[in-house]
Amino acid sequence: MSIFSFLFKEQNLPDAIAILDREDYKSAISKGKVQLVDVRTKREFMSGHIKGAKNIDFFQGSAFDASVAKMKKDMPLYIYCQSGNRSKRAAKRLVELGFSKIYDLRGGYSSWSY
Repeated sequence: MSIFSFLFKEQNLPDAIAILDREDYKSAISKGKVQLVDVRTKREFMSGHIKGAKNIDFFQGSAFDASVAKMKKDMPLYIYCQSGNRSKRAAKRLVELGFSKIYDLRGGYSSWSY
């Protein structure tokens, strides 16, 4: 992997996935009722989370798939994890499960300071 591809790895994401900085993310989720999912563990979630987020642990595999299956695939889905890495993996899984638009928080919850 070249340094160029490493620096611009977000470009390899499916079109259905967008990475938003915290200002754009905050603005988007504050505009009304949205599907907001924290993909961290329950313990991480309990230590602090974005108001209104539903905790669906990505590490739970089939339980994760079953929980997100109950959500609307044609509505935007906003996700985040602790640093942004796990949520990128979760976003790719969500595309495989049929979600059409996923917004991920750049830097994860660790970048959230509201």
